[in-house]
Amino acid sequence: MTPTAPLLDPRVIALAHYAARAVLESVLTRHGVTFQQSVTLRLAAVADGPVGREQLVDGVTGALKIDAAEAHGVLDELIAARSLAPDGASGVRITDAGRELYATASGEAAPLTARIYDGIPAEDLAVAGRVLTLITRRADAELAALRGEPDR
Repeated sequence: MTPTAPLLDPRVIALAHYAARAVLESVLTRHGVTFQQSVTLRLAAVADGPVGREQLVDGVTGALKIDAAEAHGVLDELIAARSLAPDGASGVRITDAGRELYATASGEAAPLTARIYDGIPAEDLAVAGRVLTLITRRADAELAALRGEPDR
């Protein structure tokens, strides 16, 4: 008898998240990069040129659900490591070393991710994407309400 697949619930989502994150962190660790730094570096890497520091902090806090002070600290770590550099009075830009680090780590993680997703039908991925996007929106709204933030 084949076991029944579990219904999607917080535990199933968490197990998938932490399993995939552990794979990514095993790659990042080899390059001396934390998960928080990789998220921040990605936001800078995909930007079209320099980005405002506060805009980058907003992106990091939104993605990682951390406070602005912690996000500023992550930015400072990346600046100290010369992966990011200040640009003007309030901007930040990715450096050549930062772009190389991002490309290398992403390149190493890509085949691992491909193997994880291999064989999952596109229709299943589309459904999962829609459901997880809805859950994310609802969780973000609940978190904003708990923090007393205005509706977005």
